[in-house]
Amino acid sequence: MIRRAYKDQRGVTLVELVISIVVISIAAVILIQTLSMTYERSADPMVRHQAVAIAEAYLEEIQLRDFNDPDGIDGEGARAAFDDVDDYDGLVDVGARDQFGVPIADLDDYTVSVSVSGSGALPGIPAARALRIDVLVTRAPDIQMAVSAYRTDF
Repeated sequence: MIRRAYKDQRGVTLVELVISIVVISIAAVILIQTLSMTYERSADPMVRHQAVAIAEAYLEEIQLRDFNDPDGIDGEGARAAFDDVDDYDGLVDVGARDQFGVPIADLDDYTVSVSVSGSGALPGIPAARALRIDVLVTRAPDIQMAVSAYRTDF
């Protein structure tokens, strides 16, 4: 009668228990690594979108300026005093700034570089009447966003 009671008992052996713990541990490690990679990459689209928005804002600001210098003084010192397109040539802002040169909160990881050059690449427009504007926004380690446009004297 006592032997029969032992035969009716069911359970797992120590070997089966250890194997199941190892399998569950491996699955948990894989799941955690996958979630970690997803978490690290989730901010990347937002950072790229911010870089595009910054580049477009700078480009729009520059394109809204006069083609020719209205006051006859070329190369105003402060960005708030820039009054024509070529004043922006060589501008480098560490941290995104508004049109008055005031830093924008939480965008100090970005660097903005502006290049303005004469270009004859537009058909039917004399080279002296067209400027190419290039805005490059970078953020370490791997974000680089460039936008370009032309401003003409028409």
